Amino acid sequence: MKTKLLYSFVLFAGMAGSAFAQESVDPAMVQKIRDEGLSHSKVMETAFYLTDVSGPRLSGSPSLKHAQDWAVSRLKSWGMVNATREPWGKFGKGWEVEKNYAAITVPYYHAIAAIPKAWTPGTKGALKGDVVLIKADTISDLDKYKGTLQGKIVIFDTKAGAERTFKTDATRYTDEELDAMAKATSQPGDQRRAGGRNTPQFAAMAKARALRAAINTFLMGENVGLVLSQARGSDGTVFTTNGASYADTAKAVSPELETSGEDYQRILRLVKAGIKVTMEADIKTRFFADDLQGYDVVAEIPGTDKKLKDQVVMIGGHLDSWHGATGATDNAAGSAVMMEAMRILKAVNFKPRRTIRIALWSSEEQGLFGSRGYVLNHFGDPKTMELKPEQPKLSAYYNLDNGTGKIRGIYLQGDSAAAPIFKAWLEPFKDLGASTLTIRNTGSTDHVSFDAVGIPGFQFIQDGLDYGTRTHHSNQDTYDKLSEDDLKQAATIVASFVYNTSQRDEMIPRKELPKVQPAIARN
Repeated sequence: MKTKLLYSFVLFAGMAGSAFAQESVDPAMVQKIRDEGLSHSKVMETAFYLTDVSGPRLSGSPSLKHAQDWAVSRLKSWGMVNATREPWGKFGKGWEVEKNYAAITVPYYHAIAAIPKAWTPGTKGALKGDVVLIKADTISDLDKYKGTLQGKIVIFDTKAGAERTFKTDATRYTDEELDAMAKATSQPGDQRRAGGRNTPQFAAMAKARALRAAINTFLMGENVGLVLSQARGSDGTVFTTNGASYADTAKAVSPELETSGEDYQRILRLVKAGIKVTMEADIKTRFFADDLQGYDVVAEIPGTDKKLKDQVVMIGGHLDSWHGATGATDNAAGSAVMMEAMRILKAVNFKPRRTIRIALWSSEEQGLFGSRGYVLNHFGDPKTMELKPEQPKLSAYYNLDNGTGKIRGIYLQGDSAAAPIFKAWLEPFKDLGASTLTIRNTGSTDHVSFDAVGIPGFQFIQDGLDYGTRTHHSNQDTYDKLSEDDLKQAATIVASFVYNTSQRDEMIPRKELPKVQPAIARN
């Protein structure tokens, strides 16, 4: 096995070395792109309008539509054509927070850090009530609370959150880490584990979900005033989630606040010690069901080559966010970078051979819905591998969605034939810290939708900074957390990749077309 893996790496490296010299790069154009991207950037201005001005961009919300409309208008002003909000399919209800206040009033006053869970209702006005501890290991344990919870604020006996580690929040890739990525060998495809649903771990998770669902139904029936749940996070950071479905047919739930670990544990300690805790809260949320469709923003720079203009190069990132802050690093950063890459190419008066298209996705946070819907509408169905005429005309899709950190290279997503091409394209940016190629796959964002139907889809390697520790899906994900120099660097590199992809005589090489996945029997 070791000999085979070593051969695989040597073959990959050999391919990269032999073809590297054959891939031409126009140094004059690269310099123009660098000058525009690094010295005349608009990326932070774009990010400002997507975050501070637009606000939280939860899927289906008015704030997301505001950001989408602004992006369409700005792309048009830069000279893009066919700029529009394109529907991809049914999403569900929109939702937003209109008011959020909660505080302890007894044994003393203290305003708590807490965020309504997405798609949960408000308190129907000001609420004041005692906090009641619910202890239930089984559904029958709920019987003792029957008829006692109306208007109460309930809390659960939950262990303390993450321990403080005293480690630095923000980090960059070390040379050793990048070297290990570059030396990685090809990974096996995504394989489903046989019998995964029959494991003790799966059974335990299913039991816990069933119990929580039963508790939610019980609390709704008892007409509780408010539910407190402990958010993931520490030091005042609240990582937000949803507390109900966005489906237009979803069942009603109780109002629920995701509370900082520090505040939650303080309240819990007091109640468990037998000390009365009274709280007041006034939470107002609003649902939107007049338009259940989901939309993506798309715009183009048209191709000019008679033979190649029908072929397309795509870039994108998701524009939707969670609601605890303004979704700066996740993913206004990627959206702003991709918009800036388009602006750079227009600013240097580039006339591409192939058409260049940007897409800013929605509902990525709920399951890549925006990009999956777009791919299904334009390129094919990954479930059946029935492909559409546009599929062979898309050369590549490039994605950015790992925070505000600068680009350090690119994940090849198993496409070893693209390695020598990208190696040549990264060469002019070694001085900016970008040179790593890894054969590894990376998942969980929108390039996966394209890869699933055989289109070369790539995500750039980015420095993590404090994305995973502090900002991702949290109340700390604000404009202030953006790194201007890193975003300038990223936009410049993306613009160069797009330029090179659009000008090549050949399209980006493709992997073997994915096979239709057989349906898995459900027990």
